[in-house]
Amino acid sequence: MARSDLLLSLVKAGRLSPDPRFRSTVESIIAEERAKQHTALADQLASALVNGTNGSRHLSIAQPLNATSVVGELAYETAPTRPLSELVLPNLVLDECRLLLEEHHRKDLLQSYGMAPRHRLLLVGPPGNGKTSLAKAIAYELAIPLLTVRYEGLIASYLGETATRVRKLFEYARQRPCVLFIDEFDTIAKERGDLNETGEIKRVVSTLLLQMDQLPPHVIVVTATNHSELLDRAVWRRFELRLTLTAPSPEQTKQFVKRLFSGLEEGDLLDVNEIARIATGSSYSEIEQLFQDVARRMILQSPGCDIRKLLHERALVWKQRVAPDRPSSKPRPVSQPRRR
Repeated sequence: MARSDLLLSLVKAGRLSPDPRFRSTVESIIAEERAKQHTALADQLASALVNGTNGSRHLSIAQPLNATSVVGELAYETAPTRPLSELVLPNLVLDECRLLLEEHHRKDLLQSYGMAPRHRLLLVGPPGNGKTSLAKAIAYELAIPLLTVRYEGLIASYLGETATRVRKLFEYARQRPCVLFIDEFDTIAKERGDLNETGEIKRVVSTLLLQMDQLPPHVIVVTATNHSELLDRAVWRRFELRLTLTAPSPEQTKQFVKRLFSGLEEGDLLDVNEIARIATGSSYSEIEQLFQDVARRMILQSPGCDIRKLLHERALVWKQRVAPDRPSSKPRPVSQPRRR
């Protein structure tokens, strides 16, 4: 490992380089130093990269994420606890996610051949079918934090302020390995050709695209949307991996139900096939709500709870809650928007 003073001199000498690879490389070094808890050196390198100094003051982009910092208003950080193995996913989605994880676990080998792991992922599908859970699972498997965008802090009323906040968010994320999760991605990545949109959204999308292009591989940006048709055409090519998460099939519903209800104390008394038949056509989120409702009542009515009767009663209430206004279960395919 090079001496810290030599690294600082190198960064200060090359910080004005027009080659984007220089900044990306330095940001990767900063991220590695933070992962090793070498925060002093990481802060000095970040300062040298931005303004050519190695002073002790912390830049806003190098500060820890907390409730009082600027970045704390734009995103919140969590440490996911749910592994990929606990999710029920289409085989194609599961296989591609495993390949993505392998690329990051063996990134040193890829880098020795001048290649980098994929790190930009777009998830498309109806609500409640695992997009957020998948982003959390990727962070868990790589043992890195999950940064989830807070739109109430990101979207500003003043002209140009939203684009500035988007830039600050990405600048912070680049400082260490993490998963940057942007849900409802169509909110800030709308088609710029839409005549109903103002010039502000065009500035936001342009800033977003530029920041995504500059992301180093140690930042995995995962975006999710229920309305892929609203995304700007230029957004599509930024993603190296695009996956569709559909509503569960009858077999996937059965598998998910079995996994959930087998954890109940008297779950072996239930007919998994009957529960799956009741739940078929629902999203994973809705099925999990049924399970939690049954588990809650079972705990409160113990001992002597008749779990079969309880399931029947809660299923009747649950059906009334999820049945109205159900959208079509036909998934929208992930495809390129039509050329105009």
